Amino acid sequence: MSIVYVMIRMVLACLGVSGIAGTLQGAPQEADAALVRHLDAVYQHWRDSVIRRDIEKWQVHTASHRRISILNRIHSERRPISFALSSLPASPPDNRPLKLLAVKVKGITANMIYLGPVDFKVGGNPPNNLLVLSFTKEGNRWKYDSADYMNLASIPEARKQLEAGKLEHLEGPEFSPKGNIEQPAIVLRGAVKYIAKTYVYCPGREVKVMVNGVSRHLYQNTKASEVVIGGARDGLNEVQFTARKLPGGEGKEPLAVRVYLMSQVAGVKPLKVFEYQVQEGEKVNPAGTENFVVGPSEVIRLRGR
Repeated sequence: MSIVYVMIRMVLACLGVSGIAGTLQGAPQEADAALVRHLDAVYQHWRDSVIRRDIEKWQVHTASHRRISILNRIHSERRPISFALSSLPASPPDNRPLKLLAVKVKGITANMIYLGPVDFKVGGNPPNNLLVLSFTKEGNRWKYDSADYMNLASIPEARKQLEAGKLEHLEGPEFSPKGNIEQPAIVLRGAVKYIAKTYVYCPGREVKVMVNGVSRHLYQNTKASEVVIGGARDGLNEVQFTARKLPGGEGKEPLAVRVYLMSQVAGVKPLKVFEYQVQEGEKVNPAGTENFVVGPSEVIRLRGR
């Protein structure tokens, strides 16, 4: 089984010049020592800002696209900016006790790949697993982007090979930096007017949802909800969606795509403003564009009146 199948995406960000990806296997070479020291220092500064809840320092050391994405989510939830650092479920792990296996650089992105007892301070004695720290270069300065934690419990043979210095498992695309960065479609400067969430139930299918041409959501064989970036607007709002059968799916499963408005008044339930629902065995539209309206009646109900 490939490591990619046990990868757990964990964005720990609270939160250039194109080239060919280069890989340094084993211990870093002397020529790359300066880059390794610099990236390590960036992560240490970022980690310290999170532990100390220093929002100004966090903004300095976090890649701009990641910082904007996190602040967009916070504004879309109508939370204070300080929530970026106070809401993390676990402490950012210390990379210093870990073994650096490889450094990969492509364009304006770089990855540092570590093996060791990745410790999130949630108790217990963690075994050796993988931690991939990602960075983005802005001008002449590298900044922290995100992290991937990869639990090797289900593939112990891969763990043994990595511990023995056999790094073939790290040659897959999931360990390579992307080379470029996709900027957020919107930059929110303050809290949205109405909090909205998408909800999708899609066993056996992949569903993509986009709200108001800005907030993009991907669901695969799951039941989940996500906050709508940019929130809902007064008046007409647009919902676009696509659905396709995943390998192993029967194509007969039920499907639900919804958008809810979330009240900030205690005791007021979410208000369903959009729904596309298909019962088991019914035909599913592969794509659709629909609308919902936020008008006076919706506002009154959100206020609990």
